[in-house]
Amino acid sequence: MMDVKKEKEFADWNNFEALDIRCGTILRVEAFPEANKPAWKLFIDFGEIGVLKSSAQITERYSQKDLTGSQVIAIINFKPRQIANFMSECLVLGITGEEGGIVLLRPDHPVSNGRPIA
Repeated sequence: MMDVKKEKEFADWNNFEALDIRCGTILRVEAFPEANKPAWKLFIDFGEIGVLKSSAQITERYSQKDLTGSQVIAIINFKPRQIANFMSECLVLGITGEEGGIVLLRPDHPVSNGRPIA
């Protein structure tokens, strides 16, 4: 078994509950040449919440075609962040892969857009 060392301080349940983490479907993917690092502009449907935009540095592993229509998990209640000439309104979640690039967190079965994580 691997000895995992704590890298960050513990968060409490209130920290976790403060995050609004939901599933959404990527409707559209656009190139983002103005970004400092290679990225896509994502337009994600969160159901009744609406469509939110995100800048995602996932070009190494995912093409526009791969992403369009796929579901992702995102934090939707961070303050919007200006990235170059684009306002990112949510943070798509992923894991750094062993070989580099980000591996997206996604449901393994389709769920309704806007469903919160449980």
